[in-house]
Amino acid sequence: MSGTEGIFVTGTGTEVGKTVVAAAIARTLAAEGRRVAVFKPAVTGLDEPTDGQPPDYELLRSAAGSRQSDEEVSPYRYGPPASPHLAAAMAGEEIEPARLRAAAQAAAEGAEVLVCEGVGGLLVPLAPGYLVRDLARDLGHPLVVAAPPGLGAINHALLTVESARAAGLRVAMVVLTPWPDEPGEIERSNRETIAELGEVRVETLPRIDLTAAATWPALRP
Repeated sequence: MSGTEGIFVTGTGTEVGKTVVAAAIARTLAAEGRRVAVFKPAVTGLDEPTDGQPPDYELLRSAAGSRQSDEEVSPYRYGPPASPHLAAAMAGEEIEPARLRAAAQAAAEGAEVLVCEGVGGLLVPLAPGYLVRDLARDLGHPLVVAAPPGLGAINHALLTVESARAAGLRVAMVVLTPWPDEPGEIERSNRETIAELGEVRVETLPRIDLTAAATWPALRP
């Protein structure tokens, strides 16, 4: 792919904070004066109620201060809350890996850093025979893994790290979010255990107000 610096945010599953982590990273880099572009291969669930929260591609674009169009940020967008390969099939089409790679390349042009966010977990199929992990490998950027900090975090995080490394991907860090104001023994132990057993950097991100980006803490990959 292009020589643009980048990061690929994945997660231990769905609804685990990937978009928040990706947005926080994009915001941090933009606040440091970097030209940041964002990319998410597919968005599903647009028909679902959002409680006023913007779609993922809008949040990412806003956090980065980017002028990219919806299409440039996320070339495939679907209403049903389903795996992208199924959402595409329900729409009578199939996600094309070549189009994703070209779209990511185009997003990176003119930027200093490209922040990519996956869909669901690392082994979610984007198309038959083409996983999120395959896209991450094609783009060649280090991974950031988002995970909830509570019970189950150790197993889910280490499985994701192991799956990434098995494909030759470098894991830059694991981010536990939303990190509680007063973490208990489980959360503290999870953070330490993931770092030790996974031999990986582990950071935390508290619950943030998505409408007030200026208040977000810095998160550097």
